[in-house]
Amino acid sequence: MTKFILAFAGLAAALLVLPACQSDKGRPSPGGSGKSASLRVMEQVTIAAHKCWFASKDPAFRSYSMANELNNFGGTPRFLIVPKNNYGGKPLLVVQARGASSEVEVFGPMMDEPVGSRVSADIARWKSGDGSCGAAA
Repeated sequence: MTKFILAFAGLAAALLVLPACQSDKGRPSPGGSGKSASLRVMEQVTIAAHKCWFASKDPAFRSYSMANELNNFGGTPRFLIVPKNNYGGKPLLVVQARGASSEVEVFGPMMDEPVGSRVSADIARWKSGDGSCGAAA
């Protein structure tokens, strides 16, 4: 019984000390959301892309699927456009931002297709904060 009490006391002490050992890394700062500029801009671009290209059933994107990677371990929030229902397929379009930057990079084979100019215009509009869908291709 004494061993049980000592083990329980040790566990309780460890649980009380553990929060004090944790760093503040990854926690929101008091004055902001705690998200990097790249994550904030990619969240708004991703939401708009999903709404305008996929949820709306836009014919220009009918044969594609979106693979969301906003919380990847590389620190580069992004989403990929891949062949429909083939999330492991070769990306046809990559939309990403890096680090503290709110600049959005867009590249991939889709940019050389007729829909490429539409993609560029949509991404530019969405990264500026305008979440409207604009005109279909």
